Amino acid sequence: MSWFALFSVLILYFLSFYSLYSNMNNQWLIVPPAYVLLVTSIFVLALAILGYKDRSNNFAKLRSWISVILSAVLIFLLLVVASFTAMFSGSKVILTTTHSPDQHYTLKFYKTDAGAMGTFGIVGELQGALWFRKVVYSERKTDQVHLEWSNNHTVVINGRQVNLLQGETRIPQ
Repeated sequence: MSWFALFSVLILYFLSFYSLYSNMNNQWLIVPPAYVLLVTSIFVLALAILGYKDRSNNFAKLRSWISVILSAVLIFLLLVVASFTAMFSGSKVILTTTHSPDQHYTLKFYKTDAGAMGTFGIVGELQGALWFRKVVYSERKTDQVHLEWSNNHTVVINGRQVNLLQGETRIPQ
C-alpha cells in the first residue's frame, strides 16, 4: 500500500503542475478540476497513513513518511488554489454555445466580470472530451459575441478569424 500511495502522490503532483503549466501557456487543459485532485489527494493521504502498518523494513517506513508529507503538502496547496480561485475568479455566465457545420468542434462563449478586481469581457472555449477545454478567444470590454462559421474549422468572432484546424488561438488584447 505504501508503494501505491507514493506513486499516486507523485502522479497527483505531476497533474497539478501540468494544470498550472497549461493554464499559464494556454494549452489544452486535460487535468480534472482542482477539487477532484483535492479529493483524490485526501484519499492518497489515507492510503499513506494505512501504509504505516507495513513494518517489513525501514524503507517501507520511509516510503510511508514521504507519502504522508507529500500528500499533506499537496492538500494544503490545493486548498489554497481552490480558495483563491473561488474568491477571486469573478463571475462567468454562458452567452452561447455553437457547433461547427460538421459538428466536430464545440465552442462555448462566456461573459466574464471580475468586478472591482478587473474588467468585463468575453471568453471563448473550445470544448473537448470529458472536462478538456482550451481558451481560443478572449476580448476585454465587450459583452456581446457575433460569430459566423466560414467553414468547418474557421470561425469569425467579432470580426477576427480563428482557425481551429491549425490549433491557432488568437487572443486579442
